Amino acid sequence: MTHTELVVWSGLAIGVLFGSAAQLSGFCLLRGLANTTAEGDTRKLRAFALAMGVALIGSQSLAAAGLVSLDASLYATPSLAWLAVPLGGLLFGYGMALANGCGARALVLLGSGNLRSFVVLVCLGLAAYMTLSGVLAPLRLWLESSASLRLTATGLPALLGLPGWLLALLIGGALLGWAFAAQEFRASPRDWLGGLIIGALVPAGWYATGVLGFDDFEPVRLASLTFVAPIGESLQYLMLSTGTRLSFGVSVVAGVLLGALATALLRRDWTLRSFDSPTHMLRSMAGGALMGLGGVMALGCSIGQGLSGISTLSLTSFVAVAGIVLGAQLGIRRPLALSNS
Repeated sequence: MTHTELVVWSGLAIGVLFGSAAQLSGFCLLRGLANTTAEGDTRKLRAFALAMGVALIGSQSLAAAGLVSLDASLYATPSLAWLAVPLGGLLFGYGMALANGCGARALVLLGSGNLRSFVVLVCLGLAAYMTLSGVLAPLRLWLESSASLRLTATGLPALLGLPGWLLALLIGGALLGWAFAAQEFRASPRDWLGGLIIGALVPAGWYATGVLGFDDFEPVRLASLTFVAPIGESLQYLMLSTGTRLSFGVSVVAGVLLGALATALLRRDWTLRSFDSPTHMLRSMAGGALMGLGGVMALGCSIGQGLSGISTLSLTSFVAVAGIVLGAQLGIRRPLALSNS
């Protein structure tokens, strides 16, 4: 088995585990924010914080051991697009609220029989590629170049003059401490196990692409869990697979669908669901499109930036996540909350 085939199979396995864990636990940043706002139930939000802490500590441990160089990741940008990144995060977060979940959540729901998610994913993938290399690419490039700040340090460790492993212990430890501080979260193994498993899959992704995929002559791009561009790449692969190779991201997307489907069938939780009204469909289409557009501008989604990006301690990732959370809150709270009717 070649190193590229090993990466693809690893991506499939990581995706299956993600899809299964997310289907069982209902892991979702939007759901965590919405439950906290509406009901004061912080369990889903604490599960996301736990996943973030585990991803951060695990990823920085790999870097400290010299196994991977996170400086080679997408998130270690030499400049901060101070307008495009937060604006993209804002659009993604608001789109996430419109579509009732991010791209990863849509994949899990589709595997569980939710046909609404199929529409979300198609709109997300199309908008992502329109923004990456299509008709919206010139606008994106203009925003990035016209409002950009050159960084003397791409990540918090260099900015603060502290080693990455130490910052990971401090920030990751605080996230884990806050997550387990609530008795209702500790009493919900469904949530904390989901957070632990999904968080651990981020360093697993770095290991798969950075260690298993290492080759001096044909290197695999360092990557971990992210879903905006890979969903677009998956649509493209379905149409143009002849003469092309499967990538890590596409295999993860396929794995998430398979993992969610298998788990839903085993739990007898697979049910076909569709739209309640034309307005509901329009909301989902708009939400998917905004997530595709915003996710590319922000260099990632709630998983890509919220877990994988944060695990690199990239300054850009913290800015993007702030935008995503703000955009989601604008969709959840008034005056920009929208009716489901």
